[in-house]
Amino acid sequence: MPLMQALSRWLPPSKPVRRPFELIYAADECPPPGALSLLALQHAATVLALIAHVLAAAKIAGLSLPQTHSIVAMTLLGMAMGTALQAWGGRWGSGTLLVFQPDPMMITVAGAAIASYGLGSLVQVSLIAAGVTLCVGPLMRHLRPLFPPTVVGTVVCMGGLGLVEPAMRNALGVHASATGAAAALQVDGISALISGATLASIVVLSVWGGRRFKLLGVLVGLLIGLAIAAFSERLLGLEWLHSAPWLALPQPIAPSFNLGPEIIVAIVLIATLNQLDNIGCLIVMDKTDNADWKRADMQMVGRGIRANGASDFLSGLFGSFPTAPSSANIALVHATGSSSRYIGLACSTLLLLVALSPLLTMALTLIPQAVLGAISLYAAAYLIVSGIEMIATRALDSRGIFMVGLSLCAGLATMLMPGLSKGLPEGVAMLAGDGFVVTGVCVMGLNLLFRLGTRLRASCELDPRQGPISHQLTAFVERQGGAWGARMDIVRRAALAALEASEAIHAAGGGRLLVIRGSFDEFNFDLELLHEGEPLRVGAAAEPGDGSADGNAAAVPLDLDALMNSNEDDVAIESQLDAAMARVSGVLMRHLADKLSSASLGAGQAVLRMHFDH
Repeated sequence: MPLMQALSRWLPPSKPVRRPFELIYAADECPPPGALSLLALQHAATVLALIAHVLAAAKIAGLSLPQTHSIVAMTLLGMAMGTALQAWGGRWGSGTLLVFQPDPMMITVAGAAIASYGLGSLVQVSLIAAGVTLCVGPLMRHLRPLFPPTVVGTVVCMGGLGLVEPAMRNALGVHASATGAAAALQVDGISALISGATLASIVVLSVWGGRRFKLLGVLVGLLIGLAIAAFSERLLGLEWLHSAPWLALPQPIAPSFNLGPEIIVAIVLIATLNQLDNIGCLIVMDKTDNADWKRADMQMVGRGIRANGASDFLSGLFGSFPTAPSSANIALVHATGSSSRYIGLACSTLLLLVALSPLLTMALTLIPQAVLGAISLYAAAYLIVSGIEMIATRALDSRGIFMVGLSLCAGLATMLMPGLSKGLPEGVAMLAGDGFVVTGVCVMGLNLLFRLGTRLRASCELDPRQGPISHQLTAFVERQGGAWGARMDIVRRAALAALEASEAIHAAGGGRLLVIRGSFDEFNFDLELLHEGEPLRVGAAAEPGDGSADGNAAAVPLDLDALMNSNEDDVAIESQLDAAMARVSGVLMRHLADKLSSASLGAGQAVLRMHFDH
């Protein structure tokens, strides 16, 4: 597209990362016009279906159809603005394909506010939520210790688990049927057929569709679901569209600022905890775009949160519902293998066009719940697995296991036993009754609590009487790596490097190992081995056969046949084998550790230092 080619000259550059091989179109790659149109249409259709969150709040507030239409149109403008800012990047966006939806966590409080204080109170609700978001954004780069991958992964996983129950209800058309004193849940067969066909189409095309058909998975599933719904006479309300015009400017909502303090407190708390979902979605997209992802880029996260706050503030002035990142669209990124931010710009254009068309905004209310349930199930599966993958990137000791496990248990208990929050003050009950919020609060609190007593420096004296030195080295590295929450691959490398260093020190004629020390921060994992004898030679060159750990094993090949047939005594043969093994250990150490150094400590002692980039 000529427009997209022109935009590519103005788009702020993304940070340089290695492109994941599984992506068809990466973040900075512009798809061909046909593929771009199809992908943008799928993202727009997916997030437009989620306008049901606004309809739910309008139903709670008892709004009329014209009032509901005004909120829907203004919310679409806010969604378009937020999606465009995120895709654009720079100082006011993350530079990722992150599509925005009406915030589902604000449904209850916004509906209650409108019902009690009038339609204009929605402006105050949105402005308060936007103000909280704008205040949190600049703080993100300073809050890295609060959001390690284990915390974010737990929140993302719980977000997926929270989608399962409503998604299954919508997908299967479940409703309660009272029979005497007992109540049974009944499944609607037609809804199950619609959702099953929709979900099956998405999965089949995503898994076996190949590069071309993978791009169409969600769109094909949506169309198949709508076709079955129309054939089975489940596509209702088409007569509403006859009187709706194609184009018209949305009507702003007159603001009022009369909310009570209890509602304001609830909005502030929900908006603050909402940032956990914001952070999780931004980090998932960052991980999707970077094959070498190691940790959260909190500066990018801060820019993404700032974009959310700015779009909510500007659209909220005219009566938009608060917005949040759409996890269903993140799942669509995975299904299509396309994370190009050009798709986000095209999607925001489609959302803008829909916002200006009363006919299309009215049509959004006609999408069957069974189709929405199928798409939500796909999103739930993706988020659950993504959260587990994030958690598994870090070594977990008993602290980490309890932090993740207890937080998920608390959130699931809140979901499965909704009566737990009854009796609490109204504002608190809104929060305590939400499993996602409870999980977020618990995992952040336990993360801070379990950091107490966990020093980021540790040492251990090595005593042959306590067992093999190799076991003591491995146990120290694994124990401290788990306590510090280091990445699993770094812990494994460090343990192997410590073992090879022990062999190299022994083969080089050094004395026994005395102490192992370790230190950690989010960027560095360091080990020190104190031993008797001279410093180990770790320079660029060592003389062949000098017994150092640094000789190049490939430069002095060991002829085993000649050695076994030689007339030398066993001591000489053993000495040559030890020298060869020492060279091998030196080569392995240099490959395992990112930096090596050795120094004398005097009094017949030396230290070997190994550094690992984290």
